[in-house]
Amino acid sequence: MTDCLFCRMVAGEVPATVVHETDRTLAFRDINPQAPTHVLVVPKQHHPTVAALAEADPDLLAAVVRAAAAVAVQEGLATEDGVEPGYRVVTNTGPQAGQSVPHVHLHVLGGRDLTWPPG
Repeated sequence: MTDCLFCRMVAGEVPATVVHETDRTLAFRDINPQAPTHVLVVPKQHHPTVAALAEADPDLLAAVVRAAAAVAVQEGLATEDGVEPGYRVVTNTGPQAGQSVPHVHLHVLGGRDLTWPPG
């Protein structure tokens, strides 16, 4: 989609601070971080929401989650077995939930104690 910000990032048309990339996913630093580590993980293929992605391509959804876990390890938020010190993975669906870009993305947050509930 030519009008989708994240599709344009995937295409290299809009700059991003890329921290992890696979053939199917791209992970980059959030421009408005809500934690010391705040990385967005997107599928390279456009899907508007996590539900739409799960319906259309469950294997790609799994690849996005695997990429988020790899980012957490790479950023020092988790060890290879997925524990300590810890991190949060968040996805927002729709404007009322805070989804500002209609391209599914996972937020990987960490680097400080994260409170619950978040909002």
